[in-house]
Amino acid sequence: MAERPSIDEHVRGNLPPLSLHVPEPPFRPGDPVDYSYLTIPPAGAQPRPDEACDPAETHPLCHDLIRVLDDEGRAVGPWDPRLDPETLRRMLRTMALTRAFDDRMYRGQRQGKTSFYMKCTGEEATSVASAFALADDDMVFPSYRQQGILIARGYPLTEMINQIYSNRADKLKGRQLPIMYSSREHSFFTISGNLATQYPQAAGWSMASAIKGDTRIAATWIGEGSSAEGDAHAAFTFATVFNAPCVFNIVNNQWAISSFSGFAGGERATFAAKAVGYGIAGLRVDGNDALAVYAAMRWAANRARANKGPTLIEHFTYRAEGHSTSDDPSAYRSAQERSEWPLGDPITRLKNHLVALGEWSDQQHDAMDKEHIEQVKAATKEAEKNGILGHGLHHPFHTMFEDVFEELPWHLEEQAEQAIRERRIKWPTWKEYD
Repeated sequence: MAERPSIDEHVRGNLPPLSLHVPEPPFRPGDPVDYSYLTIPPAGAQPRPDEACDPAETHPLCHDLIRVLDDEGRAVGPWDPRLDPETLRRMLRTMALTRAFDDRMYRGQRQGKTSFYMKCTGEEATSVASAFALADDDMVFPSYRQQGILIARGYPLTEMINQIYSNRADKLKGRQLPIMYSSREHSFFTISGNLATQYPQAAGWSMASAIKGDTRIAATWIGEGSSAEGDAHAAFTFATVFNAPCVFNIVNNQWAISSFSGFAGGERATFAAKAVGYGIAGLRVDGNDALAVYAAMRWAANRARANKGPTLIEHFTYRAEGHSTSDDPSAYRSAQERSEWPLGDPITRLKNHLVALGEWSDQQHDAMDKEHIEQVKAATKEAEKNGILGHGLHHPFHTMFEDVFEELPWHLEEQAEQAIRERRIKWPTWKEYD
């Protein structure tokens, strides 16, 4: 039997020791901020391939950054969607309303009216502009920072707040964490707290749509941290093999809770570059440029509807607030990061574009903000009539056993009666609200 070859000890002794690389964010609390390492190409410089092109033609765009709005607020280049002023104003209003809603719900959480909330400040364009580019009945599989889609599709603010408060009017009957909405009527799939589960669900739904010969496509969103989950890669494989009419969105907001994007692979390549390995179309877009986001989503949606397969879009943006109300970003990142972010604020940039067109003004913008504050305040007061956290107004206790079977089986009915009986013994004054 031949001896196994080995490295001589004297050779091994000359080898350098192995070392493990641990990604480090560029700035920590107290550090000065310098974004000069980022490559921000000029707006309008990126080519726009034909929607029916071979996926390989898009792969250079996975390493570029599609931009439409320049520093003067002008829309330039081949990706300019040439939207009419009224559509632009509606988009601006929806983004601003989403931010006003976030601000009010954040304060509500701090006041103890709900247990938890997540803002999308700085990322409004990634959901609102995308929603404007899709058909209203296209199925969306969102993550927990796409409340702008529901607002864009006209879902009542009061119903969103009822869900956040888990009160007696909550259509989900208190079974979901706050902000994990669901609306079949608005083609808005139930949000899950488990990361990336919506990706294979979207791929499967879009495959089913193709099997049925439907015309509706699917679009789905995750953060860049979630793109490291196995579910994302399973979805890419299925969508690639079966040419699924699906748009995969990765919102690269630089942070996954307190871990920066390098832990998900952002140091070695862009997140859009994952499309190259799977042979699907890929685009990397300025996520704070509402027109660029709209144009990229419309391009990908048209491509999917024409049976040209899936597209992966990376939205390069920045999470301006903490991950959630449970997070303190000052503990892990520089306080100057937000103000120094080179791609600015999506609402301000769209506002400046409309002002440059002569279709908007600072006075109109201020009036709009005041109107939104009152609109959200009124919706909040209406929802609070149905109860807030700890108020005691909730769905009847019996409902926790319902909605699984068409008719409640005898053993669950017995369990429900036992649970209610024991609850009354423990809290004699307890009443089950209808």
